Amino acid sequence: MSAAEVGPALASELHRLGASAWSLNLTRDDAMRDSVARGLDSATGFWFAGGDQNRIMAALGGTPVAVAIRARHVAGAVVGGTSAGAAVMTTPMITGNERRPGGDRPDTTQNWITIAADNVITADGLGLLEGAIVDQHFLRRRRHNRLMSLVLEQPARIGVGIDESTALIVEPSGWWSVIGQSSVVVLRCPSRGSDAAR
Repeated sequence: MSAAEVGPALASELHRLGASAWSLNLTRDDAMRDSVARGLDSATGFWFAGGDQNRIMAALGGTPVAVAIRARHVAGAVVGGTSAGAAVMTTPMITGNERRPGGDRPDTTQNWITIAADNVITADGLGLLEGAIVDQHFLRRRRHNRLMSLVLEQPARIGVGIDESTALIVEPSGWWSVIGQSSVVVLRCPSRGSDAAR
């Protein structure tokens, strides 16, 4: 299914479940328009489909639409996403790129074989889940090393590895719960002290 087909298909599914839903496939120019941002004023939820988190943020980063989404989230709107749509929830956001593939063993073609400082490339996401870094497809694609690297680099943040067919639900109260067929792995650097999230 193409990107242009995913949004309408998801909106149709939400309609079948009783929601009033529509699909937006925005360019950066669209996201820069105040009129588009104002059109989100009544939204009670946002869902980001999968794809490429870098493309999502290239379109939304620093735009009135991103500001509107954050404002609606603060006002109680539900914001969620699948795959890349989960990655954009935090700042920093894992881009999926690595500075030194293979680390000190460049003879290998495998990615993320090391836990290393300054190797995982990040960018700004939407910053909706504060104090955390989200990684997706976590167990299925064995992404432990890249999330561990980031948590060790940024001990004030917790790493949240969400596996496939699984969701992390973050309540307004701050309470977290997990639903689905697999697990969510939470990584916390021991040096964080007593300020850890619940």
